[in-house]
Formats: sequence, C-alpha cells, structure tokens
Amino acid sequence: MTGPSAPGRHDRDGMHHVEFVMGMAVSIDIRDSEVSVDAIAEVLAWLHHVDATFSTYIDDSPISRLGRGELDLVDATDEVRDVLRLCEDMRLDTGGAFDIFEVPAPNGTTLDPSGLVKGWSIELAARILERSGCANFCINAGGDIALRGLPTIGEPWRIGIRHPDRIDQLATVVAAPGPLAIATSATYERGAHIIDPRTHQPTTELASVTIIGPDLSVADAYATAIFVMGLDGLDWISERPGYDAYAITHDAVTTWTPGFERYRSGTRSDRSEHIEG
Repeated sequence: MTGPSAPGRHDRDGMHHVEFVMGMAVSIDIRDSEVSVDAIAEVLAWLHHVDATFSTYIDDSPISRLGRGELDLVDATDEVRDVLRLCEDMRLDTGGAFDIFEVPAPNGTTLDPSGLVKGWSIELAARILERSGCANFCINAGGDIALRGLPTIGEPWRIGIRHPDRIDQLATVVAAPGPLAIATSATYERGAHIIDPRTHQPTTELASVTIIGPDLSVADAYATAIFVMGLDGLDWISERPGYDAYAITHDAVTTWTPGFERYRSGTRSDRSEHIEG
C-alpha cells in the first residue's frame, strides 16, 4: 500500500489528478476555477484510508481480520460496522443477489464488501469536494463515477460506456449533469469473477451492466446484484425509484430500462469526455 501523492495539475480551468489506490487509477477532474489543494489532499487521504481498512488484498486490514475471525464485530470501528450494516440492507433489498458474506475474497475468507465499498468511498469523496466548495467535477474509479455540476457552461458530462467485447468501441454514451452516480459491473477486465452468492457459481448471462442513480454506494451494489440476476434484474430495478440500468449480454444484445433512455446520447461510435472502466 502506498500513501497519497501530491495533488496534480492545477490551472485556471480547474484541476486534474490521477491517484493509484484500491488497486486502480482513480481520476479526479475538477472544472471549477477555484480549487482547494487541501480538499484534494483530504480526498486522497480518505481513499488510502478506505483501502487500508477495507481491502481484501491487504492481509492485516480490519476487514481481512474480521473475515478470519481475528477481530470481533463489536471491536470494529463504527465506520466498519456502518458499511457492513449498509451491505446487509443491500442483501435484503436484492433478495440475496448481493451478499458480502457468501462470496470468496482474495484473502481466503468469505467476507468481501468490495462490491459496495468502492462506490461508497467515491460517493463520500465527492461530498468532501462539495464541502470544500467544488461544484463541477467528475470522480472516476474504474467505472464507478460520481458527477457533480457541469464540465463547461451549458454542456452535460458525457460518459462513454465501454463495449464489453470491442475494446475500441463504446456501447453507448451517457449525457447528464450532476449530481449523478454511474456504476458498471462487467467481465472484460477480470473475466467471470462475479459469483452468485445463492449458488456460489459465476454468473454468465450478462457481459456488462451499468446503473445510474442518485447514490453511488447503492448504484455500485445494484450493479453487482443485477449482474447476478441477469436480464430479470432490469424489471427489478425499474421498481427502485431514481435508478435505471443498461445491460449487454454475451451475444451483444443491449437492453435498458425505460428511464435510462433520457441519459443516452448516442451509440458505440460516439466520442466522450470520460470512458468508464
């Protein structure tokens, strides 16, 4: 694990910084003319703290110790208990399609909250920037994206959704102002790694699913759950106010909820400002 690096490029048009943390590159793109360097430093420190606390790749992280039974839940921090409580809420909401206690983790345990923690951490990072006065920014953590405001006056953010089988093409482009959360689960980076906690087998129906909604913590968990549910999950999420889905099967069939249509600005040939994943 490494510590936070120094904040990146800063000019009159804002600031752009890329931080390698939680096993991926996290891009922070702020379009406000006034940006607090202290706020960026606070975000970076927060992300490294989340990594140290919840990483299932770090042998002595609190979540790894909890999974091995070396740490009792009553002795865990309020932060850890709050995340586990939120994960339990998601398990109940999804009928067990999202269940952090029934999937194998890299540390050899069956406790892995990663399907929620990444989105949760980026959502809270966005709130840190908002408290500092930032109003127009995009944080992208490997396809989990928090948007606020606009990239330029009068123009929405344009987020390219990667095609799961054609690395040089986009499946679609999302165009929207913030606040908005976008979360994608897919097999193109790590293969069939998403396990159905009810059968303990890899899921195979979908190649990619993208969720849009107001909260990235929930959207991240929903993306995993719908990946497990398959196409039936689109009917399920249509009953969750504010959340919509866009799914691609392994035979390149695309399906989306009715509400997702208002975000679509084009097809896989479109250009975009940010490409998820």
